[in-house]
Amino acid sequence: MKILKNSFCAVALAALSLGLASCEDETVPSYMATQEQVSSSASATRSLVNALPAYFNHYTSSYVDNNGWHAPFGYGAMMIMRDLQTNDRCIGNKYNGHFVRYAYDKYMGKRYTYAAYPWGYYYGFVLATNKVLGSIDINNCTDAQKGYYGEALAFRALCYLDLARMYEFLPNDKTSSTNSDGNKVEGLTVPIVTDTLSENAARNNPRATRAEMAKFILNDLDGAEKYIGNFSDGSKTFAHLDCVYGLKARLYMWLEDYDNAAKYAKLAIDNSDVAPMDSVACLDPQKGFNQLDKWMWGSQMTSEDDVVSTGIINWTSWASNETTFGYAGAGASCLIDSLLYSKISDTDFRKKEFVGPKGPYEGDGLSYNKTSVYLDYGITDFSSLLSPYSSLKFRPANGDGDSYQTGAASAFPIMRVEEMYFIYAEALAHKDPAAGKEALVSFMRNYRDKQYTCSATSKDDVINEIILQKRIELWGEGQTFFDIKRLNMSVDRTYAHSNWLALAQFKTNGRPAWMNWVIPQSEENNNSAVAKFNNPDPSDVYTK
Repeated sequence: MKILKNSFCAVALAALSLGLASCEDETVPSYMATQEQVSSSASATRSLVNALPAYFNHYTSSYVDNNGWHAPFGYGAMMIMRDLQTNDRCIGNKYNGHFVRYAYDKYMGKRYTYAAYPWGYYYGFVLATNKVLGSIDINNCTDAQKGYYGEALAFRALCYLDLARMYEFLPNDKTSSTNSDGNKVEGLTVPIVTDTLSENAARNNPRATRAEMAKFILNDLDGAEKYIGNFSDGSKTFAHLDCVYGLKARLYMWLEDYDNAAKYAKLAIDNSDVAPMDSVACLDPQKGFNQLDKWMWGSQMTSEDDVVSTGIINWTSWASNETTFGYAGAGASCLIDSLLYSKISDTDFRKKEFVGPKGPYEGDGLSYNKTSVYLDYGITDFSSLLSPYSSLKFRPANGDGDSYQTGAASAFPIMRVEEMYFIYAEALAHKDPAAGKEALVSFMRNYRDKQYTCSATSKDDVINEIILQKRIELWGEGQTFFDIKRLNMSVDRTYAHSNWLALAQFKTNGRPAWMNWVIPQSEENNNSAVAKFNNPDPSDVYTK
C-alpha cells in the first residue's frame, strides 16, 4: 500500500496525476457473493463486530495505487459525494479533481471510477455485516452473541437504506424511466445480498423494488430492536436502541409513512442520552464536531488507521479548512453555498460555523473566535487563508491543524439527535402544518436562535422552512441529498453571485437526474439480472 506523505507538494502532485477520470471497465469485485460462515465462537464473532465501525473508515488502496484517486476513505467520502450533488456544499478550485465531478455531473456512468467506488464500498460494508450474521445461530447462542447479531442488523440496515435511496430511480426532468435497453426502472433499488445467499443466486439477483427493500430493511431493524439491548459496549461508534429508532424514522420518511416517522423520531429522541449540541459545543475550536459523546452515532479515526496514515486521504483532510496537511486547507476548500448562508439569521449561532463574505472576523453576522488553533502558527490575518463561505464546522482533532497524526484522528457524525427533531417536525407537518410549525419553532428557539420566527402557514411553505433549517443544521453531514430526492426539490446554482464553480452552475426542474446513481459495469458483468436494468447515465444532461 502506498502511503502519501504529509505535504502540500503531495497534494498538488496527486491532484495533477489524477487528470480526467479514466474511461475503463473497473475490475473491483462486485461483492455480491457471500463468504463461508466463520466460527461461531463468541470471541471470533466479536472480532467481526469490531470490524463494523472500522469500516466507516475503510481505505481502498487499489484506487489510489491504480488511479491516483484520493477519495476512497469510506463513509465520510460517501457523505461528501452526496453533499456535492445538492445545493448546499461546494468546493474550492484548487486540487479538487478527486471529488468535483460529482458537482459537475460528469463521468457518472457505469464505466467510471465515480460509479464503481460507492457501489463496491457499500457492498463491502454489507459483506462485513453478513460475516457477523452468518457466524451466529440466533436460536442457539449466548446473550452476548444476540447483541452482536442485533448490532450487525443495524449496520446492515444503515447500508441498505442508504443504497436504496441513492440508487432508486425516481422521475426527473432529464432522463427517462425507460432505460436504453427498453426496460422500466422506476422504483427499482438495489439487489439484496444476505448471509445465506448462494453465489449462483448472487449472479442472477435482480434489483429489489421499493416495497421489497422496505420490507427487508424493516425486518432487519425489527431484529435489531429485539436483540441490540444485549450489546454491552457503550461506544458511540456502535449503534444502540436510539439509533435503531432513528433508522426507522429515516425509513418511514422515505416511505412517506409520516405517522410512523414521527413515532420513531420521538422514540429516538426519548431514548437518546444526548441533547442537541449548544453553541459552545458547536463552535469550540478544539472540539467542534469531532467529539463522539455529542452524537447518537459516529465514526472515530485513530492515528493507526490507514486513512490517517496517508495524511491526506481522510475525512479531516477534505472537511476541515483549518489544516495545513489536508486538501481543504490547500485550496479544495469546503464551502457553504452562498445563498444558503444568506438565509441563516444573524441571531442564529450556526452562522458562526462559516466564514462570512466580509472576512473571518466580524461582519455579516459572523464573530470568529480569535483564540483558535491558527494562533499556533503565528498567523494573525486569517482572511488570507480562508475563502469567503469556508466551513469552520468540522474542526481537526484537538484543534491540531498542523499534524495529521493528531488532527486527522478525528470523528464525524453518522446520526445526531438534532436530525430526529427535524424528522419529527416534518412528519407532523405533512398531516398538520400548524403542529409541524410549532415543533420547528420550539426546537429553533430552545436550541438555535431565541429570536427565531416562522411566517409560513401553508403545508408546502412549512415543510420548505423545516427542510431549510434542517439543511443548515446538518450541513456537511450527507443527509440533504435524501431530502431533495425524496421531496422532488430543485437544485439551482445559477443565481446572481453564485459561489459554485462555473461547470457546476446548473438549474434543475425538480430532483436532479444525477441523484439516480448508476450501477457500475462490474456489477452488470457479474450479475445478469442487473445487466439490462441499470439506471440511465445522467452525465452531462444539464447545461448552465
